[in-house]
Amino acid sequence: MSATQPAVWRDFTPIEAVLKRDRAVVVSGILLVAALAWAYTVFLAYDMDGMDMGSAMGNGIAMPNVGSWSAVDWGSMFLMWAVMMTAMMVPTAAPMILVFATVNRKRQEQQRPFVPTSVFMSGYIVVWFGFAAVATAANWGLHANGHLDMMIGETTSVYVGGALLLAAGLFQWSRLKYACLSHCRSPLAFLMTDWREGTGGALKMGLRHGTYCVGCCWVLMALLFVLGVMNLVWIAALAGFVLLEKVVPHGQALSRASGIGLAAWGALMLSGVIG
Repeated sequence: MSATQPAVWRDFTPIEAVLKRDRAVVVSGILLVAALAWAYTVFLAYDMDGMDMGSAMGNGIAMPNVGSWSAVDWGSMFLMWAVMMTAMMVPTAAPMILVFATVNRKRQEQQRPFVPTSVFMSGYIVVWFGFAAVATAANWGLHANGHLDMMIGETTSVYVGGALLLAAGLFQWSRLKYACLSHCRSPLAFLMTDWREGTGGALKMGLRHGTYCVGCCWVLMALLFVLGVMNLVWIAALAGFVLLEKVVPHGQALSRASGIGLAAWGALMLSGVIG
């Protein structure tokens, strides 16, 4: 390479330049998926603000009527949860997705099988769609028993809210939490131990990583029933917290500290000190 060429190019071998380009493509893809999901979530939140049930359904918004749910109600509620989980969780999986793309590219350079990173990410999203289905059923159960304000997606029962907060606080100290979180915090170790060949293998890895992620974060997502399913501030705050748990050096200490706060909040709510 000529000495007259910019130093920045002399510092990169061809594979490093390719990896840099791949990372840019993968990051762009993650940002695009997250941006579209966030745009729809924000659209729903603002359209629900100030609408009554009838007009909301008349305009195709996701909240069901006060009466029994129709198939359309179930479908629209599932769509809301699925898109919201995509908006919240895909950015938190960025470190794992980027490491997968890097390992995959290096394998291709060694003349080994290459699989699009989108296959891995699709498996991850599918698992969160499964969580969305469970959340939709929980939405229906709370609604059917009169424990949910459907306009804001927040429980009207201090007992339900307090129990969820207390359960979340205790879960933040559980072995299951840290077993799952350790996989999310160690992308390279996960890929070294769970690597599968081919398109089907990449999909299985995405499903497996998504399962660990749900196992780590499901109870935090359930707190949306306490904080407000359509509360954009809390949605963003939970997504940011989950990302910090996965990437900061002392993520487990952060989880434990949050567990103390959530348990205390739940205990105070159950005792009637706060509503």
